[in-house]
Parts: sequence; C-alpha cells; structure tokens
Amino acid sequence: MIRRLAEEGRLSGAVVHGGLVWLAGQVPDDTSGDAEAQTADVLRQIDALLAEAGTDKSRLLSVTVVLADIGDAPAMNRAWGSWLDPSAKPARMTIQAPLVDPSWKVEITGVAAVPG
Repeated sequence: MIRRLAEEGRLSGAVVHGGLVWLAGQVPDDTSGDAEAQTADVLRQIDALLAEAGTDKSRLLSVTVVLADIGDAPAMNRAWGSWLDPSAKPARMTIQAPLVDPSWKVEITGVAAVPG
C-alpha cells in the first residue's frame, strides 16, 4: 500500500511505502528568520510528517540539506545539532543550490524507516 501525506497541488509532503517514508523537500513556512531559524522551522515540519507516517527522527536513514548560501552551514548546523538524536545520526549530504523561492535559505529532504 502507498500512503501519500500532506498532499498539495503538485506533490505530496511525504510518501510511505515498503517500510520507508520519503520526504519531499521541506522548506520554511516562516521566511523572516535567518538560516538557523528557517532550519528549525523545517525540522519541526519533518517531525510532524514523520509522526504522521508512524516514525520519528531516530529512524532517519538519509538526509539531504540544500542551502541557498553554503556560508549558512554553521547556522544550519546549530539548529540541526539541537534537533538531532545523537544516538541515531542519519547519513547526510549538504550542498549549495539556488532554491525556488529566494526567501528560502534551506530545503531538506530525507528517507526514514517506518517500524512494523
């Protein structure tokens, strides 16, 4: 069975199938903050999607972080470090790339295991 979560016009926020959940690129709802604040906002959204899928951040397998400006990596890492379960670190890649909305400083996607 395939479950699609947080469906929007062009995409699903996450798709659950075969014991895995694939997160679409999550972007900040509040773009008024710096990269640290925007990352914290995105990570809260990821927590909510993972919970809806029946899992949590401790079961993340892989994460890709896209920064509009790689100079924001230290700020992003502060939010990431505060959020991360230190006993369950996923594989992670961080890159710089232009984002669709110029007010976004970060976009994060990933794959997590779903128990069961």
